[in-house]
Amino acid sequence: MERKAVVICSVVGFLGLLSAATGFGAEGTRIKGSQVQFPSASECVYPRSPAMALGSIAALALMIAQIIINASTGCMCCKRSPHPSNSNWRIALVCFVLSWFTFVIAFLLLLTGAALNDQHGEESMYFGNYSCYVVKPGVFAGGALLSLASVILGLIYYLSMTSAKNSNEPLGNPSVPNQGVQGGIAMGQPQFPPQSTQDPVFVHEDTYIRRQFT
Repeated sequence: MERKAVVICSVVGFLGLLSAATGFGAEGTRIKGSQVQFPSASECVYPRSPAMALGSIAALALMIAQIIINASTGCMCCKRSPHPSNSNWRIALVCFVLSWFTFVIAFLLLLTGAALNDQHGEESMYFGNYSCYVVKPGVFAGGALLSLASVILGLIYYLSMTSAKNSNEPLGNPSVPNQGVQGGIAMGQPQFPPQSTQDPVFVHEDTYIRRQFT
């Protein structure tokens, strides 16, 4: 594996672990319903919690990892292979779609959980009853798991594209063997008349002058 690929995989892997760890940390420190206090019938008092900061860090790390992967591999939509039998291309395409799908869901879960966990003294009225919002169990954990899955799929996508580029058969352009027959036309060698191997005949100078003045 090239040094560039090792560096990219290390950085992206670290960001994926950071996103998952902070996501699970936000799940463990989120505000529960039992922690919300009600000084009055229309007021909610939330305790301080690091869940918002942890959820924001998880979403940011996941976004940076996704940007690095896609910037390193280039635009997937611009690389079309007319040969679907290429296994690297198929793996890269599937992982590319799944990586973006899991990224969008994980990013929304983490941001939504962080936003809902940062409410202080807010309440909503439904049919004459006041209610206080809290993050449901599993929102941050689901975002953490999906962020980890998104990073893993992104790394598989990156490695598949790199392998396809470095293989003997380029992506979408199979190599054409350099043989004697190209395109159905036989390539022949030019024919030259054989050179004469007869020894040269030397004429004496007096004989040449005599013939010239004759």
